Amino acid sequence: MNIKQVGFMLLLCLIFTAATAEVLLIERTQQQPNQPLPKHGQTMQQVEAEFGQPTMRHEAVGDPPISRWEYGDYVVYFEHNLVLNSVMKRTKDLSQP
Repeated sequence: MNIKQVGFMLLLCLIFTAATAEVLLIERTQQQPNQPLPKHGQTMQQVEAEFGQPTMRHEAVGDPPISRWEYGDYVVYFEHNLVLNSVMKRTKDLSQP
């Protein structure tokens, strides 16, 4: 095998790995299509009242300050005290507390 063949094989492995990860995330989202998630613009107080205490709160970093709250199978990102986005965790992330 020459260097081009090895490089090509590595590239194929990376593409396959990335495609597999995306499929797993898509399958997980499809399995829970009606999973309620915090909506863009909700306040921290609204999120806590509707979804309860997060399992973990990460302090704000940067300017503007961005913080995140982790729940069982999703993460909520805040700018100041407003929701920016809520995303499902990848399957491998679910095994971490």
